[in-house]
Amino acid sequence: MTNTCDPAEPTSNTPAVRQLRLVIEAADFDAARAFFQDALGMSALAAFSEADDAQVVILDAGRATLEITNPAHKRFIDDVEAEGRPSTPIRLALEVDDTAAVTQRAVDGGAQLTAEPRLTPWLSVNARLAAPSLPDLDLTLFQETMESDH
Repeated sequence: MTNTCDPAEPTSNTPAVRQLRLVIEAADFDAARAFFQDALGMSALAAFSEADDAQVVILDAGRATLEITNPAHKRFIDDVEAEGRPSTPIRLALEVDDTAAVTQRAVDGGAQLTAEPRLTPWLSVNARLAAPSLPDLDLTLFQETMESDH
């Protein structure tokens, strides 16, 4: 895979975006919260409740990036990570220190394993899961095994 972008060269002097916040609606809020907090270890930054049992929790997911892909690259990643099983249009990819251990914690926490951890051509160890209570969201856990240019 060839990196055609120089990340050291900003596209503008002043970034317009200060934070990426991915908002996910979960039918079973408590199960989703428990999965991301307990199984994946994301700490709560804030939580709010409103009338009619409206609830939200904002979890710390570390550094955020937005990965935009075209259909051909999405198919390539699906082939590498999940034997060609198509992923959902939005797939949450989380970098972890130990893919195998976090994958097991995720499964123990209710995730469905879609593809076992495997070494990718770009030398990261990736696993694919379906998060509980979020049928329209695939989850990739990845561990970088060496310094990468992407």
